[in-house]
Amino acid sequence: GFILGKVYNSRWVLERATRDHPQRVPVDKLKRLSSLMAGSMPRIENAATLEELRGIEGEAAQLYFDGFDSLILQQRESFAFNGRSRRPPMDPINALLSFAYTLLARDCAAALEGVGLDPYVGFLHRARSGRTSLALDLMEELRSVYADRFVVTCVNQKVITDKHCQKQQSGAVLLTDDGRRAFLQAWQQRKQEIIRHPFLGEKIPWGLVPYVQ
Repeated sequence: GFILGKVYNSRWVLERATRDHPQRVPVDKLKRLSSLMAGSMPRIENAATLEELRGIEGEAAQLYFDGFDSLILQQRESFAFNGRSRRPPMDPINALLSFAYTLLARDCAAALEGVGLDPYVGFLHRARSGRTSLALDLMEELRSVYADRFVVTCVNQKVITDKHCQKQQSGAVLLTDDGRRAFLQAWQQRKQEIIRHPFLGEKIPWGLVPYVQ
């Protein structure tokens, strides 16, 4: 269920871009990637082992990130995206994604504790000492629709600019203190935005979505 939700929402993000900005994004490319991702959903439902499920998830994630650069409509010279890099992030977009995922994981852990679930006992992410594995499971379906779209918005609306990013001698890119402050302020504002939950049909703030899930 976590991974089905992740792929469904990732497709929605790409499809949304083709509807909102048909003159500014490569519509055919994004629709092709979305269609390929749709083909993985029956395989996810029928996966027999955790390893098989992880493999299918990895393929779908690669397709999604193949189209992610097309979502950056402003500041493209400074915020070009050529694929995920972690520990450390090697470009500004990856630095923003990693920071957003850290914040989302903490929000998911707090939500789990708030409803009486143990955030350290996961299914997709197996137990590891000190890791909130169930929070990482819960956030999978929220990565693209919550964290990734937030990052894209910050860049496209110039909430974050190249002055907020600092390259280290190692090649890693980190946010400056001002960058983190601007990002956190925008994150808190986003959590207060009201959406209609597609399953419940009720209006709730974004910040309550992890609790509802």
